[in-house]
Amino acid sequence: MKNLIVVEQETDWPRPLAGAEVVEARRYLTATELSELRRAQVFNLCRSFRYQSVGYYVSLLAEARGHKPVPHVTTIQDLKSVSFARMQAEEIEATLEKALCKEAADEVSIVVAFGQSLDGRHGALASRLFRHFPSPLIKATFVRNPKTKQWGLGAVSPLPVSQVPETQRETLAALAERYFSTKGAGAFRRKPARFDLAILHDPDDPEPPSDARALQRFIDAAESLEVAVDLIQKDDYNRLSEYDALFIRETTHVNHHTYRFARRAAAEGMPVIDDPTSIFRCTNKVFLAELLARHGIPTPDTLVVHRNNVDRIVPTLGLPVVLKRPDSTFSHGVVRCETKDALEAALKDMFARSDLLIAQRYVPTRFDWRVGVFDRKPLFVCQYYMAPQHWQIIKRDAAGRKRNGNHRSITLDEAPAAVIETAVKAASLIGDSLYGVDLKQLDNGVVVIEINDNPNIDAGVEDAVLGPALYKHIMEGFVRRIEAIRRLGRRP
Repeated sequence: MKNLIVVEQETDWPRPLAGAEVVEARRYLTATELSELRRAQVFNLCRSFRYQSVGYYVSLLAEARGHKPVPHVTTIQDLKSVSFARMQAEEIEATLEKALCKEAADEVSIVVAFGQSLDGRHGALASRLFRHFPSPLIKATFVRNPKTKQWGLGAVSPLPVSQVPETQRETLAALAERYFSTKGAGAFRRKPARFDLAILHDPDDPEPPSDARALQRFIDAAESLEVAVDLIQKDDYNRLSEYDALFIRETTHVNHHTYRFARRAAAEGMPVIDDPTSIFRCTNKVFLAELLARHGIPTPDTLVVHRNNVDRIVPTLGLPVVLKRPDSTFSHGVVRCETKDALEAALKDMFARSDLLIAQRYVPTRFDWRVGVFDRKPLFVCQYYMAPQHWQIIKRDAAGRKRNGNHRSITLDEAPAAVIETAVKAASLIGDSLYGVDLKQLDNGVVVIEINDNPNIDAGVEDAVLGPALYKHIMEGFVRRIEAIRRLGRRP
C-alpha cells in the first residue's frame, strides 16, 4: 500500500520521507496518476478541515477512490463534536489520570504526531488519543477540575503543520518515518497485500472465542491469501475505515462496543463477521425461540416467560426446568431449577434484569453437538461433553472458577445427517455468516438448543479435524465478500 502525506503547500512539510510520498493537496485532487492508485493510505495534513475546504475534499475524495484517508470524514465530524469528545474522554479516563497525576499546572496540552507525542512526554496518552481520534497531527488540551482534582478533556482538534514550531519539524518527520516503518502502518509487509483485515479481540478476556494460537492461525491463513491483518481492540473504533473487512473475535452483545463496531463496518460498506443483524438475532434467546418455532425447527419444549404466566412453567415443562436470561452466554445466566422454591428465587433474580425470560424442559444428555456453519454450509462438528458431575459443559464454583467437560471433534461424514441438516437449516434463518449451532440428540430426534453468532474456534479443539484448512476457508470467505463488494462498486 502506498502512503501519501497530503499538504496544502509542499513547503509545509520539512523534507522527503522514507516510507511515504509528500504531495500537494491540489495535485492529489486532480492528478490522474494519484486518483487511479489502486491502494493508498492518505494522511491528510491540510491546514483546514472546514466543510468544503481543500482539506475536507482530500479526505472525501480519498474515500470515494477507495483510498484510506486519515482522518476519515467521520473523524473530521467527530473532532467538531463536543459530546463525542467527552464520550471518548471517558474511555481514556484511567490513562489520563495516570499520565497527568504529577502535573503541577491545571491545564496541559499535548501534540500527537502519527500516534506519538511530539515532545516525548505522555506517550501512552498520545497513543490512546490517536486510537480515538485518528488524525496525523492533533492537539489535545486537558483541564483539571478544581473541586474533584480529576482531569478531563478540554478540547481536541487537528493541528496544521504550519503551527508546529520550526524547531520541532525534524522531530515531526522522524515520528512519521517511525510510524511508517511499523507493521501497523502497513508500509512494509512481508509480501504485498491485496486487502487489509482487522480482527477485533480482547487480550484480557478470560473466555475469548479464539485463543492466541487460533488468532495466529487466522493471521497465517490470511497472509497466505495476500490479506494483511491487524489485531485491533475497542479503542480502535475510529480506525475502521483503514480496513477492507472486520472479523470480530470477541464475545458479542447488542449493548456493547462489539455491536457498534459491526454497525459501523456495515455502514461503511465493508464485510463484517459477525454482522450486526446476526449479533442481535443470536444474542437474544427470546428472539431465537420465536424464530425457531415459527419455522418448525425442533427445540426442547419452550415457554417465553413473563410475570403474568409464571404459573404455567411447571404444568407445561415439569421439574427440573431450565431457566435462561435472554442474553446468557458461556453458561452464565442459565440455571436448572429442581424445586418450585428454587424456580421462584431464580425468577425473582432474572426478572430484575429482563421482562422476558426463557424456560425449557430439561433434557439431559452426555454431550451437546456443536456444528460450525459458514456461508450456509457445515464447516466443523464437535461433541462437547458435560463437566464431571454437572449438567452443563462448563461447571463454575462459588468463586467463579470453571471446569470444562471433554471435547471430541469428528468429520462431517461421521456426524449423524440429522444433526448436520438441522444445524444448517437453523443457522440459515439467521444469515450467511459464521455460526455455532448447539444441538442435543434425543431418542425421538434432534433439537436445537441455541445458535451462536460468535462461535468458539480454538486451536486443538474446533480445528482438530481440518487444521489450517479451517482458518483458510474462513479467510477465503472474507476475500469473496470483499471482491463481491468491489465488483458492485460500493467500496472500490
